[in-house]
Amino acid sequence: MKKEVYITDYNCVTPLGFDVASNWNALLQGKSGVAKHKVIENQEAFYASIIDSEKLEEEFNKFFDSAQNDNTNFTRLEKMFLLSLKPLVERHNITEETAFILSTTKGNISLLKNQVTIPEGAYLSSLAQKIANFFGFKTKPIVVSNACVSGAMAIAVAKNMIQAGRYKDAFVVAGDEISEFVISGFNSFQAIGSEPCQPYDKNRSGINIGEATAAAFITSHCEERSDEAISNEKFSFKISGDSAINDANHISGPSRTGDGLYASIKNAMTEANVSAEQINFISAHGTATIYNDEMEAIAFNRMELQNVPLNSMKGFYGHCLGASGLLESIISMESALHNTLISTKNFEEMGVSQPLHIIKENQPAEIKYILKTASGFGGCNAAIVLEKC
Repeated sequence: MKKEVYITDYNCVTPLGFDVASNWNALLQGKSGVAKHKVIENQEAFYASIIDSEKLEEEFNKFFDSAQNDNTNFTRLEKMFLLSLKPLVERHNITEETAFILSTTKGNISLLKNQVTIPEGAYLSSLAQKIANFFGFKTKPIVVSNACVSGAMAIAVAKNMIQAGRYKDAFVVAGDEISEFVISGFNSFQAIGSEPCQPYDKNRSGINIGEATAAAFITSHCEERSDEAISNEKFSFKISGDSAINDANHISGPSRTGDGLYASIKNAMTEANVSAEQINFISAHGTATIYNDEMEAIAFNRMELQNVPLNSMKGFYGHCLGASGLLESIISMESALHNTLISTKNFEEMGVSQPLHIIKENQPAEIKYILKTASGFGGCNAAIVLEKC
């Protein structure tokens, strides 16, 4: 019999706040981090969700004193990672059986600007080791970098490694920042929206890029955790099922029939032993691009999930790349704890060919089973079933 694995603590740093509570309150009020920003000097401003750098510095200096920083130069992204992880590390013990998993798509890619050689910090393994060393992790860091499913897959990697007996628990941190490289890349695909994004809407024009970091503590053997850790855990969510499938359709375009996402959802729900009728809520990828939204609608209908309340967080946070899967999972768990479904911001009129139950307004709901999905470049798709305990 497989070990049961749980998410028992989490945190996030986003344009809407530097902890979960401030993010949740902002979402209840319908606040969005998406605004017009000039990221590249010689290009027009884009709609994006960006953390205020001055506020980030203030927050970092508040929690990390100069004695800790004297011998270390931290990049902006690294400061975001450290702020996300710090509260969790303070509440849970790091042992020889604790994994450290870092999820990102681009990491410190900004360090490459105007460089002839590749700086050490630009390597994802070096980034992960730097964060691990700061907090004193005793095991070699694990990097998950698989396009936009990275955050969701990092949860699955932690679960599967704990179930395999490799580790007893894990700290997972996921994040990406907005950079010239990221904006230029998505712009070359003509995927960036000219307005605040509208997932699944008839008038959607494309994505808004976002930035954030998120962190979670994942564990099994609840009875073996310290009294101090247990006293800080007010909830737990079982990771009941997970799956990741690559449809190998195209470098940037998803399968038109939703094959990869359909198979991922089917596998995750089979492992979790839940039916479509038992799923209470879907936290979808919902990028507000024509092909992604349509593919998702087809996959959800193939799984007979078209009547399950569904939202996309992209209208609030933009697409946060490697952070999105974990950040959106955290907001989903907050929804379950508060018995509240958050709306899909900017959605007005259905713009996909298959029916979906898009959440238009915040509403009360009993939530036990959550389905979180993600899809990304290269044909990757992931699905996770979370169960409120």
